[in-house]
Amino acid sequence: MSTPAEYYRSLPPVSKTYGVACFMTAAALYLQLYNPRNIALDYGLVIKRFQVWRLITNFFFLGPFSFPFAFRLIIIARYGVGLERGPFDKRTADYVWMLVFGAISLLVMAVVPYLLSPFMGPSVVFMIVYVWSREFPNARINIYGLVSLKGFYLPWALLGLDLIFGDPLKPDILGMVAGHIYYFLTVLHPLAGGKFMLKTPLWVHKLVAFWGEGTQINFPGGTQSSRWTCVPGKKLPTQRSNNHSTTNNSGTL
Repeated sequence: MSTPAEYYRSLPPVSKTYGVACFMTAAALYLQLYNPRNIALDYGLVIKRFQVWRLITNFFFLGPFSFPFAFRLIIIARYGVGLERGPFDKRTADYVWMLVFGAISLLVMAVVPYLLSPFMGPSVVFMIVYVWSREFPNARINIYGLVSLKGFYLPWALLGLDLIFGDPLKPDILGMVAGHIYYFLTVLHPLAGGKFMLKTPLWVHKLVAFWGEGTQINFPGGTQSSRWTCVPGKKLPTQRSNNHSTTNNSGTL
């Protein structure tokens, strides 16, 4: 059995970095090192006072130390890592781009006052759950040891639990919308014969290369920077099948 230190070192870079950043944000709040209002998303302050950091910092706040916070960290450690070790294996830049695209989508949706949430981190976490559920639809999930269901239904089950416990549903729904937009543009539309429109930008590849973590087997200059090459007369890669191996992605939530 591995030690906590060995487990931490074994985690893939993006999920580990995001999880640690969220943990440190909560720890700093616990130590009263900052006021959450100073990192919350507020377009009025972004535009009028040029507090542009709010466009980024709000994504790292998953709440104070609590059960919901711990639950979200577990989701990152389980389903974020599952994506990074599965369909995004050796595709660190593509995984970073998925998260960046999701964040941008959420920021765009937040322009609508009713959809604005001061902290979009929980929505990013739910986006991860949604994309995972589409990549591993047949994985068996056991929720609290009470209900067993396929991975495809996991986001809806978590949405139902939040409804039962009286937690806000808006972050979950926004995350599902962002996840579906990403999945539609990168999977469903190309599989239907449409053009692939969400190629990972070169600046993301350069950022990951500068970071020096992870690997990217399809760096620009080689093959296309995406999972699916939609070229007439060519088959899609076999890894794009929805029949991912679910042996290592089944378990208890």
